[in-house]
Amino acid sequence: MRRRMVFSTLVVTVIAVMLLGLPLGALTYKLVYDESTRQLQGEAELIGAESDTMLEAHGELNLGEFDRDHPNRFIRITPTDASASVTAGDPALDPEAPDSPSMLKATATTGRGTLVEVWMSAEGVQRSVVRAWLGIASLSLLAIGVAVGLSMFQARRLTLPLIDLAVTAERLGSGVTTPWGHRYGIPEADRVAEVLDRSAERIAGLIATERHFATDASHQLRTPLTALMMRLEEILAEAGNPEVVREEGEAALAQTERLVETVESLLGRARKSQNPEVEAVEVDSVLNHIQAEWQPVFHAEQRRLLVTGVSGLTAMTVPTDLAQIIATLVENAYKHGAGTVTIRRLDTDQSVRIEVSDEGEGVPDHLAGRIFDREVSGSGGTGLGLALARHIAESEGARIELVQTRPTTFALFLPAGAGGLSKMTGPV
Repeated sequence: MRRRMVFSTLVVTVIAVMLLGLPLGALTYKLVYDESTRQLQGEAELIGAESDTMLEAHGELNLGEFDRDHPNRFIRITPTDASASVTAGDPALDPEAPDSPSMLKATATTGRGTLVEVWMSAEGVQRSVVRAWLGIASLSLLAIGVAVGLSMFQARRLTLPLIDLAVTAERLGSGVTTPWGHRYGIPEADRVAEVLDRSAERIAGLIATERHFATDASHQLRTPLTALMMRLEEILAEAGNPEVVREEGEAALAQTERLVETVESLLGRARKSQNPEVEAVEVDSVLNHIQAEWQPVFHAEQRRLLVTGVSGLTAMTVPTDLAQIIATLVENAYKHGAGTVTIRRLDTDQSVRIEVSDEGEGVPDHLAGRIFDREVSGSGGTGLGLALARHIAESEGARIELVQTRPTTFALFLPAGAGGLSKMTGPV
């Protein structure tokens, strides 16, 4: 493309130079010859006037004076009353000589009837014409050179953005979604660059969403799968006790149903559908289910999980989301805390507050401000649970906060529910 642009510019420039240079050369030729002819005509008239003056004053012509005053000329003067002409000047310019060069001639007749003829060599005029033509040719070559240089600069300025944009598109196609951010001072190229940068940002967002979904799904499914596995292990261990097998089978079935609900919730969030439908949920039933689910785990570690506080509270939320949030806080206390884990229910009139605390060493000061950020963990965790819990809570109008670092205490604030309130779309 660059060579085509330079070649086309060169062709256009040469054509323009020819269209202007050839007429200018012809005009220059004519002007130089016309000027030389006028100058020679003026000399002839001046010689005629001097001849009349000499004839009137002395009755003869002083040819030596003509030789001195008009060198490089051949002069022929024919007075009116003379039978022959007289000559002066350079004999080599005599037009009647066999080897005389190309010459210009001017003729003048004075008032006394004296005929004056003056010749000059045309070689000087020709040299002047050649010098003028050389000047025109030099300017033409300079114009062509400047045009070629400008065309190369412009071609480079136009092609480099295209090459850079091609590299950007190639990077985008290979999965590098960092915006390039290059601008070129060309509106069209800058527009394409902006579109590519926005596309990179959108692709990066989509990739991040898919990665978050994968990590969130693995994190959210891990807890119910672990509980289900423990139920199945209990069934195998008590295979000879029908009552225990039945009880654990029912618990495993309930755990499987919760697993299905968790998968459906994750898929709904991945599709970024409408806000979830919140409803009046009895907090006690959800917390009791969480306690029953986690009690065997804590019992195996000789720890306790307690549910205390005000009973009979109702909150506007999604049952599965509330269970996921509380399960995440309990799991966090189980893994990173110590001692008894307490789930405390509080009624603050405007909202329902659920606190989850443990008796561990607490949250380090350098992590307290970033505890809800993704991939931030104090003891080898994934750093996803609390970030996902906050995201779920905020999606339905609730909020979750770290209210105390020692001992660690997380609080979930839910909109208070009213009896008989129908379902509505969150957040509220």
